[in-house]
Amino acid sequence: MLPLGQLFAYGLQHVLAMYAGAVAVPLIIANALKLSTEQLIFLINADLFTCGIATIIQTVGFWKVGVRIPMIQGVTFAAVTPMIIIGTTQGLPGIYGAIIISGLVTFLAAPYFSRLLRFFPPVVTGTIITVIGITLMPVAVRWAGGGNPAAPNFAEPLYLGLSLATLVLVLFFYRYFKGFMSNIAVLLGLVGGTALAIPFGLVNFSEVGKAGWISITTPFWFGMPTFDIASIAAMVLVMLVVMTETTGDCVAIGEIIDKPITQDDLSRCLRADGLSTILGGILNSFPYTAFAQNVGLVGLTRVRSRFVVTAAGVILVVLGLFPKLAAVIAAIPAPVLGGAGIAMFGMVAASGIKTLSKIEFEGTHNIMVVAISIGLGLIPLAVPTFYQKFPGWTQVILNSGITASSLMAIVLNAVLNGTGKSAEQLGGKPVSAGMHSSK
Repeated sequence: MLPLGQLFAYGLQHVLAMYAGAVAVPLIIANALKLSTEQLIFLINADLFTCGIATIIQTVGFWKVGVRIPMIQGVTFAAVTPMIIIGTTQGLPGIYGAIIISGLVTFLAAPYFSRLLRFFPPVVTGTIITVIGITLMPVAVRWAGGGNPAAPNFAEPLYLGLSLATLVLVLFFYRYFKGFMSNIAVLLGLVGGTALAIPFGLVNFSEVGKAGWISITTPFWFGMPTFDIASIAAMVLVMLVVMTETTGDCVAIGEIIDKPITQDDLSRCLRADGLSTILGGILNSFPYTAFAQNVGLVGLTRVRSRFVVTAAGVILVVLGLFPKLAAVIAAIPAPVLGGAGIAMFGMVAASGIKTLSKIEFEGTHNIMVVAISIGLGLIPLAVPTFYQKFPGWTQVILNSGITASSLMAIVLNAVLNGTGKSAEQLGGKPVSAGMHSSK
């Protein structure tokens, strides 16, 4: 537990890193379902509020819920397409009914899914962490270019220069400042980059004046949920994908903070996902999972306290209650986020490479596990429409490079290496003893 001032600064840094991703899903859903501006604002506030509660549940924990590591929770993008499909026929009540049931299924299935942890030796986790970082990088690149690749002024020199300046500021603060100031290098870089953007007219505070002062999230604001079997089945499939991604994120953070993730830890983590998703359906929000964007921030800052992310959860709850504060953070220009994102997401990939460097490649089939899994994970990045002729349910899995790579790494390792290899082959402790802390 750090001093209050440090908790706030580190927590705010996490919020700034994930804010754009957190509000993206409500924006996409509202646009697709042609919701009013009032409804959009309510969705965003409900999302931020529930993000905060979900993060507090995951980091503080109670009973057998919450893994108690610095893992921030956010809306999963894997559910966007199914939610739009459900929403066009069933409306928002249909979406929330499917979310509530899928969250309950996730909660109940957590202890059974966690038994798969033995299929996540270092060769698998290192591959997953690397792919997480690589697949996040296009997000940072789009931010650096201004946010919208279709815009005529995308990647103009001003945007790229501002992004580069922010990245340089992050590196400067990280390298030449000490202790606490070095650890908030990303926060300082975002503030400095935003200040540099003001003279160029890239910071728009007009929405702050328009935003309301207080917004209370009312359960079932869009009406009582409805329960359609097909919609529920689609959302349960999404949550199975989410559970796989969450496992990778949970193990990734465990690697970074040197905490071996046990089967019980993973079960608590997945239960928190399930409970938060149930709350999302009740509080007019969406399914929740670990936010990969913040994994890199933990590695970059070296701050391992889970209470830092708890503080981020409290900040998110406050932002959900006071729209004007949320509007201030929303004013940060996309190029500024891009500069910081390149450092953060690159750190995730570097953490994966660090894990892979400790495994044994000679005399094993690990090189093929890594090669094929990373290659498959990069297909959606290289050609986003590659799987467009596949059945819809398979696209949910294959269009997520993280999920596809995770599944391939698990299968290939089980087929080529088996699940009972020696510690030397796996690069750590035997899998029967739980996850490793290979140093």
